[in-house]
Amino acid sequence: MRILGISAFYHDSAAALVEDGRVVAAAQEERFTRKKHDSAFPHHAAAFCLREAGTDLSGIDDVVFYDKPFLKFERLLETYVAMAPKGFKSFRMAMPVWMKEKLFQKSMLRDDLKTLPGGRAWNGELLFAEHHQSHAASAFFPSPFSEAAVLTMDGVGEWCTTSLGVGHDNELKILKEIHFPHSLGLLYSAFTYYTGFKVNSGEYKVMGLAPYGEPKFVQTILDHLIDLKPDGSFRLDQSYFDYCTGLTMTNERFATLFGGPPRRPEQRLTQREMDLAASIQAVTEEAVLRLARSIAAETGQRNLCLAGGVALNCVANGKLLREGVFERIWIQPAAGDAGGALGAALAACHQFKNQPRLPLNGHIDQMAGSYLGPAFSPAETAADLQAAGARFTVVSDDEVITRTADALAAGRAVGWMQGRMEFGPRALGARSIIADARSPAMQKLLNLKVKYRESFRPFAPSVLREDVADWFELATDSPYMLLVADVVAGRRRQMTAEEQALFGIDKLNVQRSEIPAVTHVDYSARVQTVHKETNPRYHALISAFKARTGCPVIVNTSFNVRGEPIVCTPADAFRCFMGTEIEVLVVGNYILEKDDQDPALKRDYKDAFELD
Repeated sequence: MRILGISAFYHDSAAALVEDGRVVAAAQEERFTRKKHDSAFPHHAAAFCLREAGTDLSGIDDVVFYDKPFLKFERLLETYVAMAPKGFKSFRMAMPVWMKEKLFQKSMLRDDLKTLPGGRAWNGELLFAEHHQSHAASAFFPSPFSEAAVLTMDGVGEWCTTSLGVGHDNELKILKEIHFPHSLGLLYSAFTYYTGFKVNSGEYKVMGLAPYGEPKFVQTILDHLIDLKPDGSFRLDQSYFDYCTGLTMTNERFATLFGGPPRRPEQRLTQREMDLAASIQAVTEEAVLRLARSIAAETGQRNLCLAGGVALNCVANGKLLREGVFERIWIQPAAGDAGGALGAALAACHQFKNQPRLPLNGHIDQMAGSYLGPAFSPAETAADLQAAGARFTVVSDDEVITRTADALAAGRAVGWMQGRMEFGPRALGARSIIADARSPAMQKLLNLKVKYRESFRPFAPSVLREDVADWFELATDSPYMLLVADVVAGRRRQMTAEEQALFGIDKLNVQRSEIPAVTHVDYSARVQTVHKETNPRYHALISAFKARTGCPVIVNTSFNVRGEPIVCTPADAFRCFMGTEIEVLVVGNYILEKDDQDPALKRDYKDAFELD
């Protein structure tokens, strides 16, 4: 049985294909269209999934959409009616779109499906899962657990913003829900907006900014914005927000509470924004901990699965792990709306069609390392690079590892494109920019001259799984870069009294450990453990780097510049290579040196994409 899952029309549209319970392929549309967070119907992603399965749409039994548009419209309408006449301007803008398109989404989807290969011959069933059902299914069914508690948290689906459930074999039951307008995700997004970042895009910047600040506003948030109960349930005071009926996330009362108007995008960051980030991060962590404790006590489960946009908050995830509320935690790598496509397909497979789950294989999950996107053959790679005007050398498998490890040890930034593209927001060693984590200058260099992004943003380490406990306070798998852990004390550098007295962004240039390029200002790091079973070439590369340097840790950041989706094709990789100060590009077995390239192909890449 083949099932195609679709998420679209809000942000991060995607497609995923499941065959007899096995995840065959999954990808976000943005990677193909090169439009960040593309929300359009995922024509390219769906066509890729069909190719990967060796079929066209006529060979698909069911297509499943990741939420229910009528329920979402019901929520929108009820919200406007409840708050009338406030929000009439927003209502007037939203209604024509809903009346013209969204209420007829089923027929729109059928029309879109007809444009796919084999679409006109398809006579399967078009199904709809609920939004948080899709999130929960994406969390539990691919996990390595036969049974687990399941927690999903995001902005909002139809009505639900938070759900607590239990999965057992091929069954998944939702036990409790928190409904709109009370939303942990929307609360965090309100602070994303207020601190000057883009909602549904910049939340991870708030998380990265938090360690530069002091959580001075925690009590203000708890006293005025959120009534957080001991069991983790909560209510938000809507008099401070404008997201229900307005055109912004917060209002003047919110601004008065925090002492001024929202920061304008790209305006200089001040200590206030850093303190606000630290404060909302602390409140989010406390809410997640209380929810987790509550579901653990209620269900007696020792395993926890997480999904929804809030599950991408790897700092909160790391704190939850350290608290020991659950013995094991598994987080869906595509935890946001893109992963809803996969969840919808899995919900149809196991819940609607009652198909059994695949046999469990120890600690190995069913996500194949999240390497579920397209790969390119040597012939396709060569043709793509030649068409772009690239000059390259073809080398053996062993030489790929040798030359790349030498480049890293020499302090060079390397574009690394290998195998199948990652599904989800993180680069995991298939579409990555990699570098030496021991370099004190690397974080600044990569931010300013390669990624063209804000200097405060941290980089993640890729570390051999077998060596992780020697470098980080982490004794478990973290293959998807969704857990934050501290650098172990023995690898840290003692700071001087003057350095310890620094505040805010002045902390940035202080070297804190043996691996300063991946050590955040609070000694933390967003860790990716690299496993031989899921990415043998990346594992071999880091092993070779370790043999040269004694260090099994390298910098891993996504292969793109600010505002650009992660590269998909060899041509994408070459364009990014020529538009940045990446010095070496390795695509499959093809190695490209910047000095060998035609200078006329260099691009002004810094302003090529809309800022995120």
